[in-house]
Amino acid sequence: EVQVVESGGGLVQAGGSLRLSCVASGFTFDHYTVGWFRQAPGNEREGVACISDSDGSTYYVDSVRGRFTVSSDKAKNTVYLQMNSLKAEDTAVYYCDLPCGTFDAWGQGTLVNVSS
Repeated sequence: EVQVVESGGGLVQAGGSLRLSCVASGFTFDHYTVGWFRQAPGNEREGVACISDSDGSTYYVDSVRGRFTVSSDKAKNTVYLQMNSLKAEDTAVYYCDLPCGTFDAWGQGTLVNVSS
């Protein structure tokens, strides 16, 4: 059974930064692409960023490219999302995406609230 604990969210002013963490158990990062998706109130789930275990390549949705950085530590079974230059439209609950593109909410997510 996959279990995850997402953390690092909070209330931040526009232009600020946050670093999200997701610690996973019951899921091996080997040979998978992992990352984050988000869901804002009234909106569909949206893939944010992914990183490949095989070659470290990354993917970002256009709206966050250049501001967010995804990384992972396979030894700790942890995936991170460094978010800089936050905007009000980044406000959402952020979830680990394991594997990327599946949009399964294994955990409670972590709320990011950006005030303008």
